[in-house]
Amino acid sequence: MENRLYTTLAGEGRSEYTEKKSVFLGYAKRIESEEEALDYFRAIKKQHPDARHTVWAFRRKDGIVARYSDDGEPQGSAGVPMLEILRKAGVNDAAVAVVRYFGGILLGVGGLSRAYGKAAKDAIEDAGIVTYEPYAVYSLGCSYGDYEKYRAEFPKFGVLVDDVLFSDRVKVIFAVKEEKKEELLARIREMSGGADCPEFLENRYDKG
Repeated sequence: MENRLYTTLAGEGRSEYTEKKSVFLGYAKRIESEEEALDYFRAIKKQHPDARHTVWAFRRKDGIVARYSDDGEPQGSAGVPMLEILRKAGVNDAAVAVVRYFGGILLGVGGLSRAYGKAAKDAIEDAGIVTYEPYAVYSLGCSYGDYEKYRAEFPKFGVLVDDVLFSDRVKVIFAVKEEKKEELLARIREMSGGADCPEFLENRYDKG
């Protein structure tokens, strides 16, 4: 795993914006796949069968995977501005949709772009943005005495303890930031005289 941050949406967001009698309802959500994003958009469209347009956009893998739909609005007036809002927010694995109930007054391309962009931005802000850091997860078997020593040492390295199993020995499942793992592993080797060697389990992102 690269030692970099991962920013995405914290939850689901909603917004409502009115421009010249047209109502724009915004939706935003974290997604794990393109299929999940498309299912999300279909569900929103089903909730609003009388709406004129349901415009959407999603972004994954730092923008390597990104799609949008204007859903009948003038080309470039809706989906593209929403995709740009996602990019500017710096979020990954994020989907945003805006439902428009037409109010009878034409807004023009510029007006549509601003309205869709605002509804999307407000929904993203309502969802909240969270940044995770890369962690490495390890399993460590040790004696009860050494466990107490490690437990006192862990806070110095920002260790997150996921689980502790007690039997004839102690088994600790813990996570440490990528940038701190080598220093921590060296410290454990030093404290145990090389007897204890944590086993790497997986990588993950966590808020810490």
